[in-house]
Amino acid sequence: MTKLEARNIVKRFDHNGNPVLALDGINLKVDEGDFVCIVGPSGCGKSTFLNIVAGLEKPDSGEILLNGNTISTPGPDRTMVFQEGALFPWLKVIDNVEFGLKMAGIPKNERAQISQRYLDMMQLTKFANSYTYQLSTGMKQRVAIARALVMDPEILLMDEPFAALDAQTRDLLLVELQLIWERTKKTILFVTHSIAESVILGNRVVVFKNRPAKIKKEFVIDYRRPRLAEDENLLKYQQEILAELRTEVKAQIKREFEE
Repeated sequence: MTKLEARNIVKRFDHNGNPVLALDGINLKVDEGDFVCIVGPSGCGKSTFLNIVAGLEKPDSGEILLNGNTISTPGPDRTMVFQEGALFPWLKVIDNVEFGLKMAGIPKNERAQISQRYLDMMQLTKFANSYTYQLSTGMKQRVAIARALVMDPEILLMDEPFAALDAQTRDLLLVELQLIWERTKKTILFVTHSIAESVILGNRVVVFKNRPAKIKKEFVIDYRRPRLAEDENLLKYQQEILAELRTEVKAQIKREFEE
């Protein structure tokens, strides 16, 4: 069953008085419970597309449908996890996780019950009364993911959430996110620069062309879980995706040189 559908999404930006075409007709279907990763050259429009899905930006043409209904503004049915967790440093971990529930008017006892499930899932229980500024970057991202999940969104949007992490912490979270996805069966749309990361996480990997972005190719990653970064059997998928991206990266470098 199709959960999310992008129909011919076009987006332009103004750059020094000149229009720049960022997205040139993006068409994408994401099924219920799917884990779709988007990769592409830097600056090709991956995050722009994710922001349009989130309702943070509006397309110049085209539409986004969630459960068959057109959406154009932010809503609790879509929750975004950014590269930087955007947490409130003056609040404790538990208060950050419960913040959205509190704003939604959920009673205190019910908030505590819901949040405890995700604190346990993200291995944050013993840090519940710590302030977020006391945590490592990796722990902050755990808090950000828990805060997103407690809202029980229809679709979880993730914009390079592990990009700022060290390799060891990233590899641990890649496994944990797979386990969380298997437990919750959330529909996830995940943007990353890392081909390896996309292969580890995604059921499907969508490759964006160099700007203006179109979908160049989709790959189905039919491999057992949980997938580990050191698993050499994943290399064949990475090599296939890299082959598609190589010409796009060359085109990007050429464009930047000319600009």
